[in-house]
Amino acid sequence: MADDGSTAAHGRPWADLPRELAEHMRPHLDEVADDMIEEIRTRVREYDRPGDGAYSGTLRLAVERVLHYFVDRVADPGHEAAQVADFFRAIGRGEAGEGRSLDAMQSAMRVGGVVAWRRLTEGAEHLGVSPRTLGAIGEAVMLFQDELAAAAAEGYAQAQAAVAGEMQRRRKRLIDLMFADPPATLEAIADLAAAAHWPVPRTVAAVALGRTGGEARQSALPPDILADLERRTPSLIIPDPDGPGRAKLVDRALSGSLAVVGPTVPVTEAARSFHWARKTLNLVERGVIEADGVVRSVEHMSTLILFQDEELIMSLARLRLAPLAHLRAGQQDRLAETLLAWLQSGRNANEVAMRLHVHPQTVRYRLRQLEELFGDQLLDPDLRFDLEIVLRARALLAGGAGDPLLPAAKEAVGESAEIVTFRR
Repeated sequence: MADDGSTAAHGRPWADLPRELAEHMRPHLDEVADDMIEEIRTRVREYDRPGDGAYSGTLRLAVERVLHYFVDRVADPGHEAAQVADFFRAIGRGEAGEGRSLDAMQSAMRVGGVVAWRRLTEGAEHLGVSPRTLGAIGEAVMLFQDELAAAAAEGYAQAQAAVAGEMQRRRKRLIDLMFADPPATLEAIADLAAAAHWPVPRTVAAVALGRTGGEARQSALPPDILADLERRTPSLIIPDPDGPGRAKLVDRALSGSLAVVGPTVPVTEAARSFHWARKTLNLVERGVIEADGVVRSVEHMSTLILFQDEELIMSLARLRLAPLAHLRAGQQDRLAETLLAWLQSGRNANEVAMRLHVHPQTVRYRLRQLEELFGDQLLDPDLRFDLEIVLRARALLAGGAGDPLLPAAKEAVGESAEIVTFRR
């Protein structure tokens, strides 16, 4: 053996085998094939199919090809084993296509190798083969087995990758169908779901993923979750989202990602769930909704209603908050914050003070200012409702999340923020 330990680089062990050994082996190949097939059927249960003529024929074809190519290699060390390797790649692809593992085939190869080695050693005694040559024969048998096993594994992996790729393409088409407008029928969804090996659930929830803040890894997702991370808005469809333990499972899978789960809907209404998930995601990315882990649209429905038509809310704000329009931004903020707290606390000044962490006297002072600005509007329940709507929207947009609902007057330098004279 070479100093670098490489046998293939110098043609060994094949180069150490006498060429005439092949001619001694050829007349016995049919007999050896029979022995190998019988031993394989006896020791490997998966190959014991006496009533299956097609399977028996394939087994015999494989055994005979292996034996003939082995002898051809002995006769000519340079003989290419490409054809038998291709044959075993095809076997590997076939096993993957049938949903079987390679365990049975590898067991059969080991059994066949044992039978071949037994017959070779018996023949070597009659031919007076030297121990060195006998060792080379054994090494050649093991090397040949390894080559065939590697070819089968390669074919198996290729088939698995092809199947996985096709399943993923079908699942992406299924997502497209479920998000279609108008909605697809349940029958159409069920047909494509069957082809994609996706059991149709009773309910689903769509997920919209942000492109920043960490990406969801498809490998980390449970296999029953449909995923298309290459869409303009990366998307998921979660089956039976309200089932036991599903919420925690989804939270773990999407940990570290900016993810919004839409409302739970029937399968045919997945597009509606995705619509609200995207709307919610937009508000999260604008800072209107705070993202603390996975966001769920159903927990922010009132905010979604507020921002369903922002032009309309802007118009209502200009109308109802007009008494604040002539004030500077700081003054608007303090009075708007006080008025919202007053409306939310049942118009109780002491509770407003606790909410805002200011002195009750400060609250009363601001409320007098608000009464002067808004007058009888604060006595009308419908107008108070409108005010609470626009003030909630204003509070959500605070902090740079969007344009203010009401433009402010120009700030005056050095003027007191709290003591101000209001004009009717």
